[in-house]
Amino acid sequence: MVSNLKFTIGIDEAGRGPLAGPVVSAAVIIKKRIKGVKDSKALTPKARDVLFQQIIDNSIAFGIGLSTPEEIDKINILKATLLSMQRALASLQMNYRMKFGKEIVNALVLVDGNKTVPDITFPEKAIVKGDAKIYEISASSIIAKVTRDRVMTALSKKYPDYGFEKHKGYATESHRKAILQFGPSKIHRRTFLRKLNEREQRLFR
Repeated sequence: MVSNLKFTIGIDEAGRGPLAGPVVSAAVIIKKRIKGVKDSKALTPKARDVLFQQIIDNSIAFGIGLSTPEEIDKINILKATLLSMQRALASLQMNYRMKFGKEIVNALVLVDGNKTVPDITFPEKAIVKGDAKIYEISASSIIAKVTRDRVMTALSKKYPDYGFEKHKGYATESHRKAILQFGPSKIHRRTFLRKLNEREQRLFR
């Protein structure tokens, strides 16, 4: 099977650690390599934005999937992350089908981290720190990060008290203070809030 592979699919996520918002995954098949692509964490927001569009424009197909804060609270962050990866792969398959009128076959999925994606039809391999080692995973990390940042910026308009456009839901001091002042919003992860310090925990029980 591996010897007949036609495509390599890179997949990565963004947003496992924040106190609020979804976890977002992206999957991509690359047509042409773009100079400057590397782990999204090693890039400035401006560079990520530029590369995001270049990657999209030079991909054969891509897909995005997310898991909501409610799903994260219900099934835990690991399972929710893997679910978002399943959805990203399904989205990629749909994108490919719309472009070419057929299903993807003979592809290898390369996943960032130490967990493979359950219940998918492709052979796959988990690669620790793959976002810094494998071009396709680096590209997917940029798509996932930019997409999630844009989601959180959009949500900041609906929930203006928390500053999501600045910290994207991560546990910065200003974010924690806003939670103490205004209470949790509908997009906060209740299971994550319980992990805050003892004083803060009492407010969210």
